[in-house]
Amino acid sequence: MTDILDYQNLNARLTLDSIDFAQASPFPHIVIDGFLVRDQAELLLSEFKEPPQDGGKWNEYIHYNERKSGLTRMDAMGPATRSIINELSSDKFLKWLADVSGVQQLLADPALDGGGLHEIKPGGFLNMHTDFLSHTKRPHWRRELNLLLYLNKDWQSSWHGELELWDDQMKSQAASIEPVFNRCVIFHTTGNSFHGHPVPLACPEGVTRKSLALYYFSDTGAPLKLVPTHYKAKPEESTLHHTLVAMDRWLVRGYSYLKRYTPVNDRFLSKLMRRKSD
Repeated sequence: MTDILDYQNLNARLTLDSIDFAQASPFPHIVIDGFLVRDQAELLLSEFKEPPQDGGKWNEYIHYNERKSGLTRMDAMGPATRSIINELSSDKFLKWLADVSGVQQLLADPALDGGGLHEIKPGGFLNMHTDFLSHTKRPHWRRELNLLLYLNKDWQSSWHGELELWDDQMKSQAASIEPVFNRCVIFHTTGNSFHGHPVPLACPEGVTRKSLALYYFSDTGAPLKLVPTHYKAKPEESTLHHTLVAMDRWLVRGYSYLKRYTPVNDRFLSKLMRRKSD
């Protein structure tokens, strides 16, 4: 059986990593380079580059606060990609994740709601935000952790696309993380964990920002209040931008309620948007 993760290495550094995670600013997080065994990361990237059998399987997230594509359907992914996601959802990995983060009884999301493969093209961006805090289809699941695995070789800083981490009041940036190949970022998801890459990508045509995003939850045993993604403008940005970010935030909030209480999902909305653009 091919190893996907080097657990011997991950466990050897576990104590230091758990301390770094807990003490990180502006909120608990850790950055791990060389996260996957190298040949597995190469396979993941090679399958990412292959066009999907049906382009309609990709979700298009296009509104004022973001511009990206996402693939959540496991049946549209390559075999190596499915194996990697399954490994990162396994009991063995969830135990390591609990040990490094201090969050126990973690659950992986089989629906990959909002996660999966993400791709951002030139000009794309993701404004600063905190994430939705309860699962849209499983209301008793509370979101606990994000795992972002970047797949960008030879990434240039002039292209932007860094993951920015800001303080809980969105007054100052505390960290900037370049999205380089096989770099993993894991962070605690709360109503104060502001993150994003708001500067539009300046990479050449044909180059995209690629990542795998996985979200982990805990089961509270009771329905939780719906807390949608909360976008927020940077303090130095214009009054108009602040207003438009806030207006779009309310649209996202309404859509989140539709997702929870109706059959509407990202796939349905993407199909609708594609029909309008045809």
